[in-house]
Amino acid sequence: MSTIFKRTKILATLGPVTNSYEAVESLAKAGVNGFRLNFSHGTNEERDQQIQWVRDASKTMARPVAILQDLQGPKIRLGSLTEDVQVRAGDELILDNAADHHDNVLPIQYNLAKKVQPGEPIYIFDGKVKTTVVEVTSETAIKIRVENDGTLMSRKGINLPDTDFGGDILTEKDIADIHYGADKDIDFVALSFVQRAEDITNLRERLEALGSTARIIAKVETKAAIVPEALEEIVKASDGVMVARGDLAVEAGAEVVPIVQRRIIALCRRYGKLSIVATQMMASMVDNPEPTRAEVSDVASAVILGADAAMLSDETAMGSYPIETVQAMKRVILYTQEHVPVEPMHEMSVAADKTMQNAICESAVALAEQLHVVAIVAETKSGATAANIASHRPNLPIISVTSSPRASQQLALSYANKSFVRPDGERAGLELAKELKLSGFLNDDSELSVVIVSGRQPGQIGATDTIRVRMLK
Repeated sequence: MSTIFKRTKILATLGPVTNSYEAVESLAKAGVNGFRLNFSHGTNEERDQQIQWVRDASKTMARPVAILQDLQGPKIRLGSLTEDVQVRAGDELILDNAADHHDNVLPIQYNLAKKVQPGEPIYIFDGKVKTTVVEVTSETAIKIRVENDGTLMSRKGINLPDTDFGGDILTEKDIADIHYGADKDIDFVALSFVQRAEDITNLRERLEALGSTARIIAKVETKAAIVPEALEEIVKASDGVMVARGDLAVEAGAEVVPIVQRRIIALCRRYGKLSIVATQMMASMVDNPEPTRAEVSDVASAVILGADAAMLSDETAMGSYPIETVQAMKRVILYTQEHVPVEPMHEMSVAADKTMQNAICESAVALAEQLHVVAIVAETKSGATAANIASHRPNLPIISVTSSPRASQQLALSYANKSFVRPDGERAGLELAKELKLSGFLNDDSELSVVIVSGRQPGQIGATDTIRVRMLK
């Protein structure tokens, strides 16, 4: 290929420092393949503007860019405190959803009285203050015992690793945001604090009832979600998984996160689902123009494991160097993929789908690598064929052609995919490959060839059954 092409994609969060069309376009040009809209902050009017900016930038660059709606979920926080509170081991406090701060009573932005059980741990302020539930004292209040000295401040987050929310993880705000997003040009909906596969199923039913074609990304950040049996069912039920390493580290322990990350990426490859690694990938670049060596290693590790995408949060939402951060991440991705192959799939990760489509896609990748073709071309309606090919992590580009703009945008985050919208037709893939050769995207070589994966009935979902090798003359 004559064009530098990164196979692991970049997802960037929009925020105060990137809240303009110029910033969105600059980020996309620097290497961003998708934008995360964090629904924990901002107004719907701001979202309307951001969605329009992303679509305008996409048209300007003539390439698809994904939009991900990240639901807040039951993010539980302290309310407003009159002053910082110093606590000591052995202190007892009341967390009350219906009270203001006074004496040892602290306001909380969520009613835990019907959720917690005595003896369950509650971590406050990213785990800095550990407490244990003593009793439920009223319909809106619980008593907790402090286990270590520390300081509590207004609106600091609370984690409840052993509390079962019983499928009730969608808040009223989330439901309102789901209704908002269903009418907008949204490609993915990320569900926060998933505990079980049923959480995904419930959201999917809501989206389908609203006519949304957005795919669901399960954010794995709870202790309940990483139980091996639960995790596999969550991966199978979702369209992709985000390794939300911040809350996961608080709830399950930081030492657990690298192992869970590896397991999630392997399961996503096994089932052909999108995998996104998130949280603090280049956190030091919020304030510094260069990443640390540890951060570079972190991004490189995600590439070697075969993650579909790496995500930036504060780095692009509120950092001093958003463009430089994307450029640095892109350099790491490109250097890593050119010097180290993606880690082979473990036994547990061998493709689980024994369907004809999977066999065709797996064979196409093997054939493409044996023949040293320049690209694999996937004719796909829903994007499933292209995603299936990507799950085998070929070390060459996947050129996807679809008549669906939504599928094209969703494939923007899929491993090694470069997608194009074209009318359905028997020669759609071949004609696109020839077009890319003439444009210079593919090498101008008289012996250039591609592997084309398609179906006998163009435009029909699930009809992939053909592999062709074609010379581009």
